[in-house]
Amino acid sequence: MRLLVVEDSERLASLMAKILMDSGHVVDVADSLDMAHAAIKLVDYDVVILDLSLPDGDGREILDSLRQNKRDALVLVATARGDVVSRDAGADDYVVKPVDGDELIARVRALGRRAGQIQSERLTFGNVCLDKVSLTLTVEGRLVGIPPRELSALSVLMSSQGRVLRREKLEQAIYDFDSEVTENAIEATISRLRRRLDSFGATIEIVAMRGIGYVLTERAAC
Repeated sequence: MRLLVVEDSERLASLMAKILMDSGHVVDVADSLDMAHAAIKLVDYDVVILDLSLPDGDGREILDSLRQNKRDALVLVATARGDVVSRDAGADDYVVKPVDGDELIARVRALGRRAGQIQSERLTFGNVCLDKVSLTLTVEGRLVGIPPRELSALSVLMSSQGRVLRREKLEQAIYDFDSEVTENAIEATISRLRRRLDSFGATIEIVAMRGIGYVLTERAAC
């Protein structure tokens, strides 16, 4: 999933971002209201992890903006222990600071299920199975290794259930704001992923729909 962490503490923001990236998500970080507003205008986030006490205002403005603009992002408030007010801010869930990594992952995953972003902990297509919890990939039951960005691309393609995935949606799913995305970056990632799947003996293939995006299909039997 694509996530936004809105937190003015650099240490805590970095910690949460690392925990979430290590669990397979693409994460952007905003340390102010202005940065958060700019981010949600550019990207359709699945989940926003939100600190309500920001240096330039009240984080509830982000909640209001998401609701008023009918964005689908669910909001997880990161609240100080015992802060009842922030728990009643209209968010979808909350997590208590200091943040426990396992709890953060579990709550984000639960929100993903609610939003329909995680239909199952396991994605299966052809002879390929991707476990979204352990971040492991098997082909014909054999465990194989794959770099994180290619794993993210494969995950979003498998989640599309054979539907065409638009190029911009794929880009949002695998690159954060800090990544350098050149004109051919997506094509290069997909090309490497194709070669890797072929080398593993996968029965699925990625088909380019010119000018639109990509679709994952199962190879026809010989």
